[in-house]
Amino acid sequence: MGQLSMGARREITKKHAAEYGRASKKAKGVMLDQLVATTGWSRANTRRALRTALQRKGPVKAVKRVPRSRSYGYDTLKLLVQVWNLAGRPSGKYLAATMAIWLPKLERFHELDQRRLNEQTRAQLLAVSGATIDRMLKPTKDGARILGLSGTKPGPLLRNSIQVRKAGDEHEQAPGFVEADLVLHCGPTLAGEFIRSLTVTDVFTGWTENIAIKNGAHRWVLEAMTGIEARLPFPLVGLDTDNGGEFINHALIKWAGERDLFFTRARPYKSNDNAHVEQKNGDVVRRHAFHYRYDTAGELRLLNELYPLVRVRLNMFTATTKAIGWRSNRNGRKTRIYDRPRTPYQRVMDSAVLTPERASEFARLFNDTNPAELTRAITAIQHKLIALAKDKTNAITAGISRAEIAEALRIQPQDYDAKLRFDFSS
Repeated sequence: MGQLSMGARREITKKHAAEYGRASKKAKGVMLDQLVATTGWSRANTRRALRTALQRKGPVKAVKRVPRSRSYGYDTLKLLVQVWNLAGRPSGKYLAATMAIWLPKLERFHELDQRRLNEQTRAQLLAVSGATIDRMLKPTKDGARILGLSGTKPGPLLRNSIQVRKAGDEHEQAPGFVEADLVLHCGPTLAGEFIRSLTVTDVFTGWTENIAIKNGAHRWVLEAMTGIEARLPFPLVGLDTDNGGEFINHALIKWAGERDLFFTRARPYKSNDNAHVEQKNGDVVRRHAFHYRYDTAGELRLLNELYPLVRVRLNMFTATTKAIGWRSNRNGRKTRIYDRPRTPYQRVMDSAVLTPERASEFARLFNDTNPAELTRAITAIQHKLIALAKDKTNAITAGISRAEIAEALRIQPQDYDAKLRFDFSS
């Protein structure tokens, strides 16, 4: 019974369909029992197949499917690739949300192919959905990712004196409470001295600042935090960090106390407690500064030339979503609710916390900035960083054993090939 082909089952139902249609209710029940035993179908499916066979007037003809005409032409695709590259290659959801910002800007500064840009392609670019953008761009996307190393060392002496802030705690409802973290530019090994990037993200607006520092010493972290505090468009009111010794120390606690900042920390080994800044570590730092080893003054200077450009493009022209609550799905499981994608600049302006002077300053910056120039400048610095660090990083990778790298990554040596394929050419 279980081996009957679909064609054989259809022939059986077709043979009995007319008799089934004429039979009484009791006789139909008997026929259904017999056909269920023969075909292996459920009663409902058997009944449905009999009705279909009874309504069919002649042999079934294969219906030739006519492909739907393509909604977006080749010119629109080429323009979309241009916009996507100049926008820093965001996901389709975020590019669709900021297309109304990017397209007029790029048109105004004559950055797009004028032979392809017309009323039709312009309307299509403004109307295309995020999912369609992802489908159209799939052949051009490079999904390769490289793993980085974590060098967080706990600072246990002062940890108990700082309040714990957990993932899922009530979200801040005003700008000024930030999460901070350090990203290591160590390449394939934690040995020796190397540069760090300090990432600071405002929880409410998503506004993000980055500064590269010489190493993880307290003095450099304090100096960078002071610089970021001056660059933020709103007053700093709170600071949340992980449990690393570069943050959990007397110097930073004193610095926060002098500014009357609300200082909290994450739980040990719970990276999701700092989810906002952890996401930026990958999307901002690793995406723009890669996974090379940086340990020279020239590389430090280039990184600190790179981050101000990334800052403007990220905060002014790149959309993000924000978790605004919880809901229960149909299975009763709690899931996040997110708002519509907007740029951090739009969120800051909506919050009405800027002074008139700061609001005018950022409005001028937004109006006068050609985002395509930002992207070209970012790419130029990235090429310089690659030229400085690629060969050095590859030499370090080749000079240490698989066991040493595996130990640094806390994986088994036999998993080296599967989990640790460093490709520093991209």
